[in-house]
Amino acid sequence: MVTPKVELDNYMTRLLITGGCGFIGVNLIAALLRQDSNLNIRVYDNETLGTHKNLDEFDVEFIHGDIRDLDLLRRSLNDVDSVVHLAADTRVMDSIKNPLFNFEVNVQGTFGLLHAMRDAGVNSIINASTGGAILGEVPPPVHEGMLPEPHSPYGASKLAVEGYLCAFSHAYGFKATSLRFSNVYGPRSYHKGSVVAHFFKQILAGKDLVVYGDGSQTRDYVFVEDLCQGIIQALQSHLSGVFQLGSGQPTTINQLIELLRGVVGPSHPFRVIYEPFRPGEIVNTWCDIAKAQQGLGFEIRTPLDEGLKKTWSWFLG
Repeated sequence: MVTPKVELDNYMTRLLITGGCGFIGVNLIAALLRQDSNLNIRVYDNETLGTHKNLDEFDVEFIHGDIRDLDLLRRSLNDVDSVVHLAADTRVMDSIKNPLFNFEVNVQGTFGLLHAMRDAGVNSIINASTGGAILGEVPPPVHEGMLPEPHSPYGASKLAVEGYLCAFSHAYGFKATSLRFSNVYGPRSYHKGSVVAHFFKQILAGKDLVVYGDGSQTRDYVFVEDLCQGIIQALQSHLSGVFQLGSGQPTTINQLIELLRGVVGPSHPFRVIYEPFRPGEIVNTWCDIAKAQQGLGFEIRTPLDEGLKKTWSWFLG
């Protein structure tokens, strides 16, 4: 399927992408430059989960910096029209172990970015958020109108960030959009710690797959290319607010494992070990994507089995 060419507007001529060396960032840069090779992109990243070498194939500018460095953030916003904010401390269990670090990176770091943007006259931002961790254990499908009840410091930090974006939208006229990502998977995810990438790495290493729980817990898996198209559509849109991006379909861990067996084939056998559930993790979550479909034109083009095949092919090199 041919991806439609981006129609550039004043929000999409000069972009700053925080966390752009990571999995989603690199895929997003590839998607953007595929659709407009003249786009000016500046990447801001501290290289914790990705390296600037991931950007070698692209004609982009790179700034090594921490999201908490306000002075460097101010300088990085020079001549920028819009920001895609992907930089974050994203791991639920790590946030439970070290909530202060999670708060400093996600809440203080994002507030500093918004403050610097206001001073620089940059008033357009797309923020990477999350659904399940913000809403807690609620009956799925989750949607944007549900009352938040975070079960982890990570979820609380992302809720706080959404609140600040809403406030800057109303108080200062920002075009501020939070996109609640479900479980994203796909090529370029070697350093990603989420379940699909982790399972593929374990399988390649000949190790067992460990499942925390009985495998009946559900998640919503969205292919990274579909997600990146949603980010681009949000950049093109003049809408502010919160939008859920996912597949709109629940998949149990056990169903995912059976799909993985079919994808990797008999040449890569693996065992599954089940351990007790871990506190702070959501058992069942998948999302309703109707608002993003209607408001942004978001659509899912890649079924899970097809996306897993593409991801496995990338891991094999």
